[in-house]
Order: sequence, then C-alpha cells, then structure tokens
Amino acid sequence: MMRLRKAARVILVGAPGVGKGTQSERLLQRFPQLSSISSGDLLRHNVKQRTPLGIKVESTMKAGLLVPDDLILRLINNELNQRGWLYSSHPAGNVMTLASCAAETQSFSNDADMAAFISHPAHARGGYGSPSEDPSASFLLDGFPRTATQAERLDETIPINMVVSLKTPLAVIMERISGRWVHEASGRVYNTTFNPPKVAGVDDVTGEPLVRRADDSEEVYRQRWKKFEETSEPLLEHYARKGVLWEVSGMSSDEITPKLMREFERRFAE
Repeated sequence: MMRLRKAARVILVGAPGVGKGTQSERLLQRFPQLSSISSGDLLRHNVKQRTPLGIKVESTMKAGLLVPDDLILRLINNELNQRGWLYSSHPAGNVMTLASCAAETQSFSNDADMAAFISHPAHARGGYGSPSEDPSASFLLDGFPRTATQAERLDETIPINMVVSLKTPLAVIMERISGRWVHEASGRVYNTTFNPPKVAGVDDVTGEPLVRRADDSEEVYRQRWKKFEETSEPLLEHYARKGVLWEVSGMSSDEITPKLMREFERRFAE
C-alpha cells in the first residue's frame, strides 16, 4: 500500500468488458486514501431512502428517461462537500446531502417546478469553491461523466486531474465475453478461458447452473462497443485538451495494471 502526496481526482474510461472494475479495485487496494464515488450509487441511495429527489429519479427512470445532468452533478458535489473535500465559497451555502437535502422537505406542484429547482445554477453548483488538495480527498469517479458536455459541467466545480483511457483490442474483448458465464443469484462471474468453474457450467459454491448474460452476445456487444466509441471520442478529446488524459493498452487486465500503477504513483504518490 502506498500513500499519496496530493489529491487524485480520477476517471477511468473504457469500453464495456475492458476491465474498468478490475483496475478500480486494484487502485483502491493499493492506495488506501483513494475512495470510490459512484453516481449510480448516489442515485440508488436517494431512491431507496424515498427522498422527493429519489422519487423523482425513480419516476424518471421508470419512464425510460435519463436523469438530468444537473441533478447528478448536485448529488456528486454535495457528497464531496459532506466529506469535507470541497472548500465552500459560501459557508452557509445551499447544501444537499445524501441524508438530508433541501429537496427532501420541499414539495413540487409539477415537473416544471422540479426541473427549475434542480437546474438552477445555485443548486447545481451548491455555492462551492475549489476542491481540496489533501491526499485523503482522493477519489475514483464512476458512472459520470459519459459525454463531453457532462465533462464540461463537471469542470465547473470538480476539475478531474487524471483520466485513464483503457484500451484492449475488440477481438480480445469479444473472446473474453464469449467465454463468460454467470451465477445469477450471487453475481459470481466465471470465464472458460482464464477463470473456469471447477465443473463446467456449474457454480463452484452452490452447484447451481451458470447462465450467459443476454448482452454477452456478439451482436449486442458490437452495438455497445460502437455506441461507446461514438460517445467516448469527444469525451477523451475534451480531457486531452485539458492535459489530463493518459492512455494505456494491453491484452489483459494483468498487463495493464503494472503500467497504470507506475503512472499513478508517478503523478500522485509520495
């Protein structure tokens, strides 16, 4: 385990199946001061707690609509503020936390009122100033931003200082995905190539049958890859212009990890 000398605000970008989760876990294990912040977890927490914002999020998702960027930004900003990782430019500024938020006690007569509340700059920015450079204020941000537009909005309050673009050839990922089997109840994942079950087609722990995910088909994956390439290109270009993009390629997670660790240490470690 290594210690950091300054705050790392990091995003990992990579196609589905490239191993973002694996690299995140390894970074978190190696650098104890690093935390994981997931926009999806923040949204799910509010939905689970049945806050008015959470109820709005739930109804938005059930309708098949995207949750507004401003709401996600506000959740992220306030999560960092709660952890003491943002210096507030207005000490008594409007703060929405996971546990209690302005919107929890506020009712909205219609969608327009709600939209106005979450998109108002004072709410989206929360009156925050600059992020802390303390090493303990280091995080991997997962799930957001996914587009250049979202990245521009994030820059306003939380300047990301390292974006890692993970690259593995499409053919290699296709082979990896074609060998993937899942135990649905537990989420355990096996791969016939490098992590096979002890008995083919059967979960090691329960002995229950393994299944293929519907989105692990070649046709579905090629569509997901194409969509990722289209949205990630402008996102990566945005961060390249900012001077924070770093690209790493490899045929496997084990090949990528040592390169990533070296670069991460060079930038942030003592």
